[in-house]
Amino acid sequence: MASMNREASLQALRSDPAVSVLIIGGGVNGIGVFRDLALQGVDALLVERGDFGSGASAASSHMLHGGLRYLENGEFRLVNEALHERNRLLQNAPHYAKPLRTTIPIFRWTSGLLNAPLKFAGLLDRPAERGALIIKLGLMFYDFLVRSDRLLPAHEFRLRAEALREYPQLNPAIVCAATYYDAWMPHPERLCLEMTLDAEASQARCQALNYVSAIEGDADSVILRDELTGETLPVTPQVVVNAAGPWIDFVNDDLGAGAERFIGGTKGAHLVLDHAELLAALGGSEFYFENEDGRLVLLLPFVNRVLVGTTDIRIDEPDEAVASDAEIDYLLSMVSKVFPAINVNPSHIVFTFAGVRPLPYSDGGATGQISRDHSIQSLPATEERPYPIHSLVGGKWTTFRAFAEQTSDLALRELGHARKRSTADLPIGGGRAYPASDAARAHWLHELQTQSQIPLARLSQLIERYGTLAEAFAMRISGDRDGSLAQHPGYSRREIEFILRAEKVERLDDLVLRRTLMAMRGELTLELLRELARICAETLGWSAEREAQEIERAREILRRQHRVTL
Repeated sequence: MASMNREASLQALRSDPAVSVLIIGGGVNGIGVFRDLALQGVDALLVERGDFGSGASAASSHMLHGGLRYLENGEFRLVNEALHERNRLLQNAPHYAKPLRTTIPIFRWTSGLLNAPLKFAGLLDRPAERGALIIKLGLMFYDFLVRSDRLLPAHEFRLRAEALREYPQLNPAIVCAATYYDAWMPHPERLCLEMTLDAEASQARCQALNYVSAIEGDADSVILRDELTGETLPVTPQVVVNAAGPWIDFVNDDLGAGAERFIGGTKGAHLVLDHAELLAALGGSEFYFENEDGRLVLLLPFVNRVLVGTTDIRIDEPDEAVASDAEIDYLLSMVSKVFPAINVNPSHIVFTFAGVRPLPYSDGGATGQISRDHSIQSLPATEERPYPIHSLVGGKWTTFRAFAEQTSDLALRELGHARKRSTADLPIGGGRAYPASDAARAHWLHELQTQSQIPLARLSQLIERYGTLAEAFAMRISGDRDGSLAQHPGYSRREIEFILRAEKVERLDDLVLRRTLMAMRGELTLELLRELARICAETLGWSAEREAQEIERAREILRRQHRVTL
């Protein structure tokens, strides 16, 4: 059980507080470092004050992309790295990294011709709409960068008439449309979780704890607090990696090392819409476009929903990041720019979310011009604090592996260790031995059906959710005693029990917000929440009082952070 594993990890720390590397922050950057160090045989401890992947990593636009617009800022190194890392994720995590056809509706031929070179030269930071010629040049360079590593089709341009034949509801004011391929993640939180579990499985001396925060630096120790019990305990690290994302400066302050400001975060808000007409109009393609003021908007087919994002607003307090009324109105209004005949209004919203990008501190200028590249800001050890602190600033979901490798190499040098292996070609979780074709998938499912005696339709559902980890789920849930949830026939009781026992679930909201997509897809009801809480109580040993508290906690989080009222 997850709680038993957690208690064993805490007891080990009570007995021996020494650890080579302490990683503070369980988002994708921190988890990436944790996995990399585990593979090098380094004993690492990762602590996350909430749940794994619950902060900025959960609030992304679900994209894995090179960053087409970053070319205009001259960030060629970042775009090149991101495109190759995107391809690695498509190969290493094919269950959670999916190719994505992307269409750009273009309303001008030459707009932005002057802005682009001025931005590149650093003489302008004012955003402006990009026209067809600028977009064409960007996509040509995009394709050029992956010419020797091509997994996805090259871009194409279509004139207005052809584009409208494919997308009849598209705004007829366009002059043309460009189509290219990137990738997306249906469930980034599970990608975080599976890397965490992979790391622990590869190195027994590596432990990851959710709901544990670093609250103070004390001589040679960092004081941790168990957020579930209130217990405090010291650990003595040789190296500290601050991967707290938007909270990096707050953590450094708590550790007594906050003399310099590293983070200048911006908030990005998103909406999830239940809108069949809009979903059909997208035709399976993401639409990525600009407002006239240069702000970028995306419409992403998200299973049977539509994800709309995003905004880019400066914010100082990351805990206050929620989608505001103004942001919701703005995002809804952007849909009509591309599909003017489709009515979209607040009644179609089933879920909202917002997060803070951990961008480098900048005291002015347009938010869109702040670099999305990553860097390590190091605070060397001192007599009062005998361990260095390396803060991971910036970065993108797409480039987490490369950023983690860079950070691990730094820690390895300080520890006097040599790198043993690379993560470049290492499969993640349910991406291991993932069927590479439809025929291979059919064969894999048939073999699993023979073993488990579970219907093919159910096994197909499991491989969509968990990749090849579906085999472990199938072996667990096979048998006469399993049954569908009363309030959600798409899940079974044993499936939920397996998640609770194997996937470090500590709170009810872990289950509905991060281990599953129930909340994000607008599938939660109060009755379903109560049914899930009952299974949690029976599986994890919660008291009736704890069960009731978890229900109310989940309802409050859903209401306050996601505008979901149950």
